[in-house]
Amino acid sequence: MHALHRLTPDQYLEIERASEFRNEYCDGRMYAKLGGSHAHAIIIGNLAFELRKAVAKGACLVTSSDLRVRVSPQGLYTYPDVVVVCDSPQYADGRRDTLLNPVLVIEVLSRTSEAYDRGFKSAQYRTLKSLQEYALASQAEPRMEVFRRQRSGDWLLSESIDTQASCRLESIGCSIALSDLYDKVTFEDAETARNVDSEPLP
Repeated sequence: MHALHRLTPDQYLEIERASEFRNEYCDGRMYAKLGGSHAHAIIIGNLAFELRKAVAKGACLVTSSDLRVRVSPQGLYTYPDVVVVCDSPQYADGRRDTLLNPVLVIEVLSRTSEAYDRGFKSAQYRTLKSLQEYALASQAEPRMEVFRRQRSGDWLLSESIDTQASCRLESIGCSIALSDLYDKVTFEDAETARNVDSEPLP
């Protein structure tokens, strides 16, 4: 892991906007977001394609990998694998490159980032008032987990496994067949892939 000296969020944004590469930010430090495996890229592409089809006639927008999300003003800025925002997107400032109000965030799990995505990052995402669902897609098998906010404020886990199953995303009112999500994915390659989409934080 390669982290710079402690920075304020404004300093991070100034550096990040001038950088050729993407970096996430947590608690005063920047962390390089690395390239992913082939399977990782295929799954993200399939997800984005299927979601865009599903919301094509509605008010929601789907982006993948390049849109920065401010999870907390002082603590965490990330580049989720897939982000969906509905109604009017809200941004941190006039640059319109840092989203504040996603309704759905999806991360594709990798061997070295899985604990971070399930733990710290998951807990931080769930503090976003706008977020209705946080989903995790496996690279090792056809499996999608969706954490859905309940009216009580609790979060309920729904899991879809196998290519015969479908994953329901209530936040945008659609279902995705796992056969489409994992189209052209070779799981042996995915399971042995060493390269990951981001470096996990401590």
